Amino acid sequence: MKEYTVLAAASVLVTIVLDRALGTRVLAKKAFWIFLTVMTGFTFIVNGYLTWRPIVLYSEKFFLNIRLWTIPVEDFLYGFALITCTIILWEFFKGREHQNEI
Repeated sequence: MKEYTVLAAASVLVTIVLDRALGTRVLAKKAFWIFLTVMTGFTFIVNGYLTWRPIVLYSEKFFLNIRLWTIPVEDFLYGFALITCTIILWEFFKGREHQNEI
């Protein structure tokens, strides 16, 4: 079974559901997509170096072995979920803080 693939895809789905459930609408903001594009560029630099050297190794039995340059596509899915969930929770709790001030 491709555990990393399943977990990475599930994390993206959870992120989308979380954005809708909390009503933050981060995924609908242009600024988010610009930020994510910049972060993807840095992912290519850092993660690309780590997988090209190879400092970080992946067993093919755990992922699809589809790569962008030297980076497994699952790393991009996981990175998207990690960054996006952090922003969603930040926006949610920031909004709650402002509501408590009123």
